[in-house]
Amino acid sequence: MPESLSAAELNALRRFDTPTICNALELVAPERRARGFTTRHLHCIFPTLPPMVGYAKTATVRAREPGPVAGVAYRDVRFAYFDYVASGPAPRVSVIQDLDGREAGFGSFCEVNTAVHKALGCLGVVTDGSVRDLDQIAPGFQLLAGMVGPSHAHVHLDSFDCEVNVAGMLVRSGDLVHADRHGAVVIPEGAARGIVAAAERIQRREAVILEAARRPGATAEELKRAYVEADKIQS
Repeated sequence: MPESLSAAELNALRRFDTPTICNALELVAPERRARGFTTRHLHCIFPTLPPMVGYAKTATVRAREPGPVAGVAYRDVRFAYFDYVASGPAPRVSVIQDLDGREAGFGSFCEVNTAVHKALGCLGVVTDGSVRDLDQIAPGFQLLAGMVGPSHAHVHLDSFDCEVNVAGMLVRSGDLVHADRHGAVVIPEGAARGIVAAAERIQRREAVILEAARRPGATAEELKRAYVEADKIQS
């Protein structure tokens, strides 16, 4: 599990969108250039909310068929899940894989549950399953989901505190996740404290290019010079 960051360090990461975090990771942890992020589209239900940065609380669900236990026995499973979500460093991000394969999203786990997850310290959820009851979502709680659907069908927890694969992103319990309207990425252990400086350097480089490109009458030669100048920014 990555070392917990301070509130100030987490807030610094929230200043950047998820694509910028991915770019910064290419500098800080180049071996992660082609992995560790969502590779399939997820619907962002509240695109104007700021990025969320938190420690993953993982689970898998199914909805196509009834689960193996019901009633009080399933309530005990749910209560054990609550204890798990409420444990460990905060803030947290719920990361839920739907195991129904091609029918992922058949039933929604995220509805009234958003208020419960928010109460337990979660900023939002990243899932390849479905979400519903959008008017009842906890205020400020972000949803990145494979689809929006009307029913919960037979939705039930299959497991939790496990490795999951959500839209191509492998996540383990406790991983640091950054997510916004573009998708999500896992920030690997040891890389988090170098990301802010790398992201700021990327922004300074991009500013040089954007200034040149947006100048009326910009020429190819001016753009080439801008790229050369941007490459000189190393800190």
